[in-house]
Amino acid sequence: MDKVRIGIIGCGGIANSKHLPALSKLPDVELCAFCDIVEERAVKAAAGYGAPGAKVFADYRRLLELDLDVVHVLTPNKQHSFITVDALESGKHVMCEKPMAINSAEARKMLDAARRTGKKLTIGYQNRYRANSWYLKKLCEAGELGNVYYARAQAVRRRAVPTWGVFLDEENQGGGPLIDIGTHALDLTLWEMDNYEPAMVVGQTFRKLADTENAANAWGSWDPKKFTVEDSAFGFVRMKNGAVISLEASWALNTLLVDEAKTILCGDKAGADMIGEGDALRINGEKFSRLYTTIPDLTMDSGAAFFEGVGAGKPHEIEARMWIDHVKDDSKPLVVKPEQAYVVTQILEAIYQSSKTGQPVFF
Repeated sequence: MDKVRIGIIGCGGIANSKHLPALSKLPDVELCAFCDIVEERAVKAAAGYGAPGAKVFADYRRLLELDLDVVHVLTPNKQHSFITVDALESGKHVMCEKPMAINSAEARKMLDAARRTGKKLTIGYQNRYRANSWYLKKLCEAGELGNVYYARAQAVRRRAVPTWGVFLDEENQGGGPLIDIGTHALDLTLWEMDNYEPAMVVGQTFRKLADTENAANAWGSWDPKKFTVEDSAFGFVRMKNGAVISLEASWALNTLLVDEAKTILCGDKAGADMIGEGDALRINGEKFSRLYTTIPDLTMDSGAAFFEGVGAGKPHEIEARMWIDHVKDDSKPLVVKPEQAYVVTQILEAIYQSSKTGQPVFF
């Protein structure tokens, strides 16, 4: 296909901050249809990014009747599953924004639909496309860290509660920081380890700061009455091979140790961490009876190709390029496989379940 015809379902924040700017830069893409339950948002998105004659809808089912190649599902978490399944059944490939679904049962429906229809499905975990993530993946694949037996997945904010949309609404989102940003840190960690076989999960969620009136917050004070999700969550995962992962996620926590969508890996040959700003990465180990720390040069000028020849760009731009390349050519890699995202959802759900029951969850 010369041009990949795309429909956008959900024209809110993540569409306008991530997907639409990235897709609009691709010369082999046409943004042909836009849908949002608030039709004015779809109209605005079409005016800003749409191809000539782009269609606008308030009902996603009408969009799916069009002759499109790809649909991007960019709605609140509760709608991910049934819209994705309907899109796959209508013959479209689907990019669904993270998390895969509100729970593992709904994620399973998406996975089964992709297998049944033979259509392509991926999930929007753009942090895999950072330079430090890609470089660390190459190190892990080369065996430089050896057997990674401990990891920490970190998504910790001191006071950065998202106060727009439905982020604070448990019914629509399924949870708070754990399912919102913890999902990025967990996905990154599992991918770097290439380990998707959990054996046991124990966890605890907290709602300790959510009732604060006139709270200091990056995006203005929140309304405690609308804050129906946790403000922090912590989990411990034991994998079937004995490796363990500690997961930390918060929107509001009394700590100065903040970092988001980062991982720490400890192997029997070397270790690595992403602690620091931007694309920070440090490699540590021991050679010749001496400890060493290495900070690789991750600058991407002079056409440096961390991304299989895709070249430089922001993570969400590289994500879009590699997704469309895969849609057009099966030989191009699908970086985020739905089977991997399904395991992420299983673990997140297990942490919530463990917190509610006070018991570990066994797989």
